[in-house]
Amino acid sequence: MNDLILQNAWRLHQAGNFAEAARLYNDVLRINPRHVGALQMLGFLHFQRGEFGEAERIMEKAVKLDPKSVDALYNRGCALQALNRSKEALTCFDRALALKPDYAPAMLNRGNVLSQMGRFADALASYDLAQALMPASAELTMNRGNALFELERYAEALASYDAALKQDLSEPLLWNNRGNALSELGRHQDAVASFTRALALEPAYVDALVNRGNAFVKLARDVEALADFTKALVIEPDNIEALDSRGHLLLRGKRAIEALASFDRILVLDPEHGEAASGRAVALIELKRDGEALAAFDSALQIAESAEVLSNRASALVRLKRHEEALASSDRALALDPTFGAAWHNRGSALAGLKRYKEALVCYDKALVLSPESPSTWNNRGATMLSLKQDEAALPYFETALRLNPEDADSWSNRARAFSSLKRFPDAIADSERALALDPKHAAALRIGIHSRLHACDWRRRDEDKKRITVGLMSGSRVIETLDHRGLCDSEEENLAAARLWVADECPPAANPLWRGERYRHDRIRIAYLSTDFRAHAVASLIVGIFEHHDKDRFETTAISFGRDDKSEIRARIETAFDRFIDVAEISDSEVAAMMREMEIDIAIDLNGYTGDPRTGILAHRPAPVQVNYLGYPGTMGAPYIDYIIADRIVIPEGQQSHYSERIAYLPDAYQANDRKRRVADRTPTRTEAGLPEHGFVFASFNNTYKIGPEVFEVWMRLLRGIDGSVLWLLEDNSIAAANVRREAQLRGIAPERLIFAPRAKPDEHLARHSLADLFLDTLPYNAHTTASDALWMGLPLVTCPGSTFPGRVGASLLHAIGLPELVTDTLADYEALALELAREPAALSAIKAKLAANRDAFPMFDTARFTKLLEAAYATMWERQQRGDAPESFSVPAIP
Repeated sequence: MNDLILQNAWRLHQAGNFAEAARLYNDVLRINPRHVGALQMLGFLHFQRGEFGEAERIMEKAVKLDPKSVDALYNRGCALQALNRSKEALTCFDRALALKPDYAPAMLNRGNVLSQMGRFADALASYDLAQALMPASAELTMNRGNALFELERYAEALASYDAALKQDLSEPLLWNNRGNALSELGRHQDAVASFTRALALEPAYVDALVNRGNAFVKLARDVEALADFTKALVIEPDNIEALDSRGHLLLRGKRAIEALASFDRILVLDPEHGEAASGRAVALIELKRDGEALAAFDSALQIAESAEVLSNRASALVRLKRHEEALASSDRALALDPTFGAAWHNRGSALAGLKRYKEALVCYDKALVLSPESPSTWNNRGATMLSLKQDEAALPYFETALRLNPEDADSWSNRARAFSSLKRFPDAIADSERALALDPKHAAALRIGIHSRLHACDWRRRDEDKKRITVGLMSGSRVIETLDHRGLCDSEEENLAAARLWVADECPPAANPLWRGERYRHDRIRIAYLSTDFRAHAVASLIVGIFEHHDKDRFETTAISFGRDDKSEIRARIETAFDRFIDVAEISDSEVAAMMREMEIDIAIDLNGYTGDPRTGILAHRPAPVQVNYLGYPGTMGAPYIDYIIADRIVIPEGQQSHYSERIAYLPDAYQANDRKRRVADRTPTRTEAGLPEHGFVFASFNNTYKIGPEVFEVWMRLLRGIDGSVLWLLEDNSIAAANVRREAQLRGIAPERLIFAPRAKPDEHLARHSLADLFLDTLPYNAHTTASDALWMGLPLVTCPGSTFPGRVGASLLHAIGLPELVTDTLADYEALALELAREPAALSAIKAKLAANRDAFPMFDTARFTKLLEAAYATMWERQQRGDAPESFSVPAIP
């Protein structure tokens, strides 16, 4: 009776009438609950209906009733496998095979469950045994290929997939898996074809869409890749792999906002998704939201520490100028993976930020060995070479970066910087324009273009540049270097804005200042001068005598040098003058600051300001109670950690104090130091030897060419027209500027040969040739400074017109200090008239020269000992205020009777 019922039930079962078949199986089991056949068939029915839990429960009864039933063991194993109870499933298949070693289905499914457990080598062995026991099938051959794929034996996996396709061309999964093997073998075009076959069979196959998209990415077919990822997300909006791949592709396409949205969605779905957390952080870096990026990297590291996340975190820290932390993060990344090129790159960037340039180059070189196609590494290595003054040698690195990525504005901008340093100004201008075409808001490129036009005396876009500067600064964009602003613009308000932007970008105040209000008790006031120019340089030539005259009973002096040793006479004088001379060129800003704090320096004097290669970052750490801006930079530094600027009442009238972040220490005469020991060459060249006419009036202006502007140049050209046979003697800073100035003269009707350019000469020889000139013409908006002192020291009168800014009022300051206020004019028209009068009236000029000669030793300007006492009085007042706990305040140093 039971057998008849079972036969009817099986027919219904095979016909798909599961409900009636189940009823009959249960009828048998009510009659005989221990009927193993009915249990197996009922369990199999539940399995087919996807009711795996019920199927396993019933199969378990069957196995208990007949532990040696191979079929019962096999079927229970299949149910357990479907329930992801892999270990129990494997036990069932092993028991079945122990009873019947040639049971091929059990061997096949044993392989499947081993794959499910990640034991792919064991799975492969089972598939190989199954192949020997049963006829070839597409399923077995494909699954064998899957095990080989997981074992990274991609060529063998591909061979298995191809063998499976000979048996069945209609399985989308097979085409998809074959595509994955081809991708791993680098055959991305063939992979695309395989994924396309899968999608032809199943158009809504999300995995195939994502995989084909990834293959398109490898082929740089980004538009098609994005289309596949987008289509996959239409079908399955929360597919994490599609969201992740789409996010990284959007990052590559500089669509950081959309990428961020993709990664944010992944993290909603899976807060522990490390790749998405890292990708989100990278997107935030691209959006210049560096603080948020750093927090995102820290979150990613809480999920999983990886070399990539640590390296990217280092990149964010570099951008935040937290270079010590960036170095530590890079080192952690390299500890995990010493072959990770990006981590070596970021380590190099951290070291470059710490001014450890030579070590940075070593890191970049290691990065290039590992990732030779990284344009950013080639670019950054070149930029570091610029910091080492290896300008010519840096060019090939930028050229390689641009070959690899001609759309990178940073590389164009950095090559422009190299060209500018080499005084190849037309090339610099062209490259800056290429950078701006790619990124119109690239402030560095704009700065280099303006700088190059300024130094090349290329005035054709001068008005346009000045307008862009004003608009940019007022909108908070650092569109010009602060020193260039001094030579181009006449607004102290703008200069304060430019300086504050420089501080915010380059050297903001340290979060943890080193000096925190302590009051030192020393026998002598400890002063430290910081400079890159303790060598044959304009600043050193002015102040070396002050170093030598300092009262060593009252002051302990230290030189903090971060420039090169040129082995010059003036360098030797400087080293001898100081109690301590410390070379910190190879030491980071933070280390120098810590050293100064340990030395308990009372007053730190920055002689660079924003000139040359400043190390303002040292003072950003606040290593000293009093910090001073003096001599090198004629204007405010805009830094909250600089307390005072030393000036006089001509260069900074009281009405302009609001444009200075520092308090003003007013000296009674000129603010500018001078050295009475300036050596003059024994021999003076003849006019012929200097390239000058033997007869004729010689107007001279030995200022750097960037100080020459069209407004004052117009006056000079009118003077040449007004004085027959006269010439204008200028200093040749670079041949491009000389050619442009001659062109401008010709445009104004002056023969270019009337402009004579003096080559650079040794300081003593340059001083000697001043006597060949008749009258020095000052510039605006940036006056002669050291060059004015040189002229006056050599008895060459100077005509000036004060401007509205510090650098435009130095000429007036010096002339008052030497007792020649009559050479200071109120307007450019008066300036022109006075120069014309002196050129036409030899007696008047001779009287001025005689007065200058008499005043040189009688007036304060060149009295180095007297000036040193006044400067020391200023330092003493600053120190006394600090000792009393008073805040910095403007004050005046009393004159010495």
